[in-house]
Amino acid sequence: MLLLLFLLCRLTPAQEPVPSAPAITTRILFVFDASQSMYGRWQSDMKLHIAQRILGRVLDSLKHVNNLELALRLYGHQKPFPPQDCDDTRLEVPFAPNNIAEIKNRLSTINPKGTTPIAYALSEARHDFPACDHCRNIIVLITDGIEECDGDPCEVSRMLQQQGITLKPFVIGIGTDFSESLDCVGNFYPASSENDFNNALKVVIRQVLNATSAQVNLLDLSSRPTETNVNMTFQDHVSQKILYNYVHTFNSKGLPDTLALDPLVTYDITIHTLPPVRRDSVTIVAGRHNIIAFDAAQGVLSLQVGGNWRTLKNLQAIVRKHGFTETLNVQNFGATQQYLTGIYDLEVLTLPRLYIDSVVVRQSHTTLIEIPQPGILALRRYTDGYGSLLVERNNELELIYTLPQSKDQTENLLLLPGDYRIVYRSKWADKSLYTIEERFKIISGKTTEIKLTR
Repeated sequence: MLLLLFLLCRLTPAQEPVPSAPAITTRILFVFDASQSMYGRWQSDMKLHIAQRILGRVLDSLKHVNNLELALRLYGHQKPFPPQDCDDTRLEVPFAPNNIAEIKNRLSTINPKGTTPIAYALSEARHDFPACDHCRNIIVLITDGIEECDGDPCEVSRMLQQQGITLKPFVIGIGTDFSESLDCVGNFYPASSENDFNNALKVVIRQVLNATSAQVNLLDLSSRPTETNVNMTFQDHVSQKILYNYVHTFNSKGLPDTLALDPLVTYDITIHTLPPVRRDSVTIVAGRHNIIAFDAAQGVLSLQVGGNWRTLKNLQAIVRKHGFTETLNVQNFGATQQYLTGIYDLEVLTLPRLYIDSVVVRQSHTTLIEIPQPGILALRRYTDGYGSLLVERNNELELIYTLPQSKDQTENLLLLPGDYRIVYRSKWADKSLYTIEERFKIISGKTTEIKLTR
């Protein structure tokens, strides 16, 4: 019995383990206002003391959060005002795991002195995030005032996002509502009271850390999510950085699979059907399951050659949307390909070119396009010269191939059935009168031999 079990184990193919995605580290940089105005009275105490206490309590709540690193940058704390020093900012506690006690200790020793160089502090913050392939970088700006150094915090924030350094920052404004000045920096939360400040900070942390799920529904013509097995690309709308590439699938219940997406990102999503479907500026709601739907009804186009003609295994057709000149796809004959439902034009790369317009692709249906089996032209030449191969239709001639000037004793050309002419003059013939004209017919599956002897 043991021997039988051993043999069965040896004969059963082992499943390869599915590689797990690397863990993402969330890095939060607190950019804290330590300018002179933070000594101002606000409700029960000075603004500085209230901000220290509330931020300290929030930091304590993060002690056991995995894959989280924090850092602290201050501004307006090194040089007194006046005079105004618009370079007054410094990273006081760099990113590291388990450094909450260090950040709280530094917060407790702040001595506000100077002015409010928000733009410069944000600009310098770009150096605070060490290179990391699997990190999401977030800035939380806590301030009681607006820019005082003629900088442009909004432009700096756009730069940080466009370069992919940070996600869209969060801004908590203490006291007076100055959202008109800093709303463009990031997600702005006015805090007109201590309770507002406490709630705003909790909301920010919840949005940063809460898991958010989503599913992509690829809809058929009945608006049912029945389409699948298509590549999907998710890009950051601001930086255009490619964040995720997934192949759509169904889960064990036959529903679109659940994805974990960062709720702080605005996405541009491309569904790589033929033609592709794209939607820009897609936002998702943190802490809930989001459904993102795309119209993606598809059918199948099958290209075949009559008579089971194996020689044309490399024959291709250019596929275009009906009425458009842009190439959508190049499809091999003998192959099938899915396309969005619609009307397409084909250019078959035969000699002569074959144009098939207004091909209709229907949902869950295979549209078969079959072209006639070609024949072979076996061309024999015994001298260099100048010549053309022309197809004859309705008493009109169309050039489809120019013969090489140098002789090639045997040249085999695959041609569609029809009537043709070769017009040829030897390199050594000095009169047009010596032009040779050969008429012939190509029949499916047959070889036609032409000899050019002069």
